[in-house]
Amino acid sequence: MNTFYKLKIKELIQETKDAVSILFSVPSELKELFSFKAGQYITIKKELNGEEVRRAYSICSSPKSGDLKVAVKAVENGLFSVYATTELKAGDALEVHPPEGKFILNSQAAKNYIAFAAGSGITPVLSMIKTVLEEESTSKFTLVYGNKMADSVIFKDELEHLAAAYPNNFKLHTIFSRDKVKNALQGRIDSSVCKYFVKNMYKETTFDSAYLCGPEEMITAVTETLKDNNFTSENIHFELFTASSDEENIGKIKDGETTVTILLDDEETTFTMKQTDDILAASLRNKVDAPYSCQGGVCSSCLGKVTEGKAVMTKNSILTDSEVEEGFILTCQAHPTTPKIVVDFDDV
Repeated sequence: MNTFYKLKIKELIQETKDAVSILFSVPSELKELFSFKAGQYITIKKELNGEEVRRAYSICSSPKSGDLKVAVKAVENGLFSVYATTELKAGDALEVHPPEGKFILNSQAAKNYIAFAAGSGITPVLSMIKTVLEEESTSKFTLVYGNKMADSVIFKDELEHLAAAYPNNFKLHTIFSRDKVKNALQGRIDSSVCKYFVKNMYKETTFDSAYLCGPEEMITAVTETLKDNNFTSENIHFELFTASSDEENIGKIKDGETTVTILLDDEETTFTMKQTDDILAASLRNKVDAPYSCQGGVCSSCLGKVTEGKAVMTKNSILTDSEVEEGFILTCQAHPTTPKIVVDFDDV
């Protein structure tokens, strides 16, 4: 279940001064295992400075291309991102978990899509754009892409090429918060920017689906604006860079202990943990090889299901209310609240 495969880097491309894209070479016997849907991500595992590091990166290539490609942008003090943008090179190998994730393109013929992306949030959206252009000749895709500066735009040339090659199907709009660029808006993607596009520029267009990827503040503002303009929750899909804490659930966490039974790969492991600890961290300390990636509540790698007992999550931007009702939890954010709890990683 939690298996990683060593993949060689076929090509490493410098996209901007602090971002690279990594094209992996996938052996023929692993092609099916590494097939993916537009919007999904892979988890990369690497030991750096004696520490095992796992990071989730969205796939930017299209499923039809046959390529497995991700982009990595350096962040301050980012252990893997700094390594990837300064030391990694073609021919090196990384351990990679097969694609997963719930932020996926729901493709359908003759649809109108709109996406709002900020910075490296373009990565999964680019995969969606390519997929629509390759597979849906009658569909249209509108992208609003925000960055700080013009020289920080990841995939700038590729996006402009697609806009020129598919003038009737793909519309590209850029916005910069710290730069003045001809034919581009200035500022951040917020409620007013969203309103400008859906109520003014594209007031005659009915969009079937919206895809949002970026910081939580942007996601919240755009989501609320879209709902005010006839979008339904079911047609708004998003992926966050980070998730904020649920203060109400934090207040439910007590200073007690819980006996935990973990079901993973048809094996049971039982241990005792403090309720102030999260289930994933406690599982890893007790030698359970539980799946995980971001550990920040913004991916779904650590998904488990509570089959006995109860737990609360301090962060959750992924699971729906119905999924939570069914017992699904992000174990990296979940704290037990009962004396006994059973978590099943296999039944997800």
